[in-house]
Amino acid sequence: MLQLAFYFALLSLVSVGGIPSVMPEMQRLVVDVQGWMSAAEYTQLFAIAQAAPGPNVLVTALIGWKVAGLAGGMVALGAFCGPAAVLAYSIGGYWDRMRDAPWRKILQRALLPISVGFVVSGGYVLATPQGLDWHSALIAGASAAVLYATRFNPLWVLSGGGVLGYFLF
Repeated sequence: MLQLAFYFALLSLVSVGGIPSVMPEMQRLVVDVQGWMSAAEYTQLFAIAQAAPGPNVLVTALIGWKVAGLAGGMVALGAFCGPAAVLAYSIGGYWDRMRDAPWRKILQRALLPISVGFVVSGGYVLATPQGLDWHSALIAGASAAVLYATRFNPLWVLSGGGVLGYFLF
């Protein structure tokens, strides 16, 4: 459980753009490095967290629960939320006072493409839990096109991708 807390605390500090920005690294740690679950299980836990009401950071509690039960879920959620909250609280006043500083505007513009890259890589990891093949590419492409072209709720698109994946795999 100490490893779980340590990994999630570190991920908390680099989660620029929220939980989607660290999904690839989180997946690498819990699936590839530690072997706590399969890539498919990881993707399923993410889908459950997205469908549940509340913030998408709930996936950390589900991963912790899968790894070490209820205590693991609480440790993972606390380890992920705690360090970022302490950091935000400690520098929040200073950041607000520097609202008009040129370096702050440059830093914010520089973080934008980094955040977008993190989120896109998270989408790739979630779209290809068993590796990239034509099935996964078709589902991911169709989902992206539907989200872009319509105003459907993403949960319907996620559900449709799950159904399509069931029939294609």
